[in-house]
Amino acid sequence: MLPSASLPTSVKSKSSAASQPIVSREEALTVYRRLLLARLAEEAIRREYPHDEMKTPVHLGIGQEAIPIGVCHSLPRSSKLFGTYRNHALYVAATGETDAFFGELYGRATGPGKGKAGSMHIASPEHGLLATSAVVATTIPVAVGAALAESYRGGTGVVAVFFGDGAVEEGVFWESVNFASLRKLRVLFVCEDNELAIHTPTSQRQGFRSIPDAVRGFHCDVHSADGSDVHEVIATTRRALAQIADDPRPALLHFRYLRFLEHVGPREDFDVGYRRRPTSEELERRDPVRRLKKLLVDEHGASEAELAAIRTSVDEQIATSIARAQAAPFAPPEELWRDVLA
Repeated sequence: MLPSASLPTSVKSKSSAASQPIVSREEALTVYRRLLLARLAEEAIRREYPHDEMKTPVHLGIGQEAIPIGVCHSLPRSSKLFGTYRNHALYVAATGETDAFFGELYGRATGPGKGKAGSMHIASPEHGLLATSAVVATTIPVAVGAALAESYRGGTGVVAVFFGDGAVEEGVFWESVNFASLRKLRVLFVCEDNELAIHTPTSQRQGFRSIPDAVRGFHCDVHSADGSDVHEVIATTRRALAQIADDPRPALLHFRYLRFLEHVGPREDFDVGYRRRPTSEELERRDPVRRLKKLLVDEHGASEAELAAIRTSVDEQIATSIARAQAAPFAPPEELWRDVLA
């Protein structure tokens, strides 16, 4: 019998700040453009992927975008970032660019990994995104190592590592939280919780009450919020950073969201039967782009023409990037042996 996984529940922040305007109109429009860039880049992947020119698996994060966009918007520019294989929005959040991004997806020499990284290992060290990995939980201890190095140097920089809820079932997660708590490291453990590990719901995987409850036993601040609301993500991240500045130690940022598409690939999969299809009202409520657009109109007085102009600009950027990627050369054979050995 297939599990009847429920939709992720909306978790409201305990801080009243999340219900108040926390960004200016100009800042909200900046966040909206970056959020829309992440969404439309993945919608473009969905359109282009069936042509079989992208020789890489893709784990699309439609529904998840507010988490990396909101967290990265709140972080100091010098922050170091680590991620997992559902990493497209994180890359866009860190860089704001799509030329190299699509170059990597098309396997071309213009990609940051010159076509060798593909979707699942894309990174941009010059923008602070040091590594992403397809192996569950593997970047978590590396992020803790980066935070330890920062501590050794006497710095106050912050490290953020993004991972799914399945990663907390790996022993290295708990070892990392323990060590970071013991050494009072400035690291944000950002859990992007869609309550699924591929097709398996939380109830069949986790023997503890909740991820936040389990982590509260450590000397680690714990924050939970709705990962579909970029406004709330920003408020929660800023609150965690203020606590770290006042009392250095790690923090868990636990955000729930709805994964709109299949685990890997460009399609929906509600017909498979392991989870129910959301209603149109639920999809709208759990859509980060729609939620921020509504906030811009209702609270900041943004016009439809203003928002349409942003969309046109983003569409043009993505179309140009795809055309450049398709026209770019593949790396020469000798590139195979470069950048692969430490």
